[in-house]
Amino acid sequence: MTQEKDELDGLVRKRIRALRVAQGWSLEELAGRANVSQSTLSRIENGQRRLALDQLVTLARALDTSLDQLVENATDDVISSPVIDAAHGLMRWAVKADPGLSVVRQRMTEPPPDSPARLRAHPGREWLVVLSGTAVLLLGNRRIRIETHQAAEFPTMLPHAIGTAGGPCEIMGIFDRDARRGHQRGDGPDAGAPHDRGAPPA
Repeated sequence: MTQEKDELDGLVRKRIRALRVAQGWSLEELAGRANVSQSTLSRIENGQRRLALDQLVTLARALDTSLDQLVENATDDVISSPVIDAAHGLMRWAVKADPGLSVVRQRMTEPPPDSPARLRAHPGREWLVVLSGTAVLLLGNRRIRIETHQAAEFPTMLPHAIGTAGGPCEIMGIFDRDARRGHQRGDGPDAGAPHDRGAPPA
């Protein structure tokens, strides 16, 4: 139980930092928005200060998310295998119905970023399927290989990024409204598209 609590504690701290970086805010700017001192926020992100409920509520509000999403635990069910109907050239892959879903197809040629600072987090949920090649999903502390015709579903409040495992790969990404909004707040010409190394992941 203590280990699980420590893991969630560390995950929440990473989310706070990743959400701040995703907004392009300095420690000073988020501290001002959350009405805490810059040194307090720095110690919260670095694990040098206990996480207090009242501060988490304030930080969640300042980061445009909810407390529930900020402290959501990691999901173990990341990889799934769609049903392939080779005879008819079809691939069936069930996702939760949502009228706000967006679908984007992208070819990637770069590996995922090698710096934890490049991982991004935001409210929402994403699904992706690898159409060809092999992708690597960085999800919190996990590094997950996703092979051709495998799919992944994950909450975007986990700091994450995706790239290739050595050669080009093609993926199809599906985003709910919140995840799409997170991508649209990204930087560069590819904002709004699935993650790659050139465009920081949402």
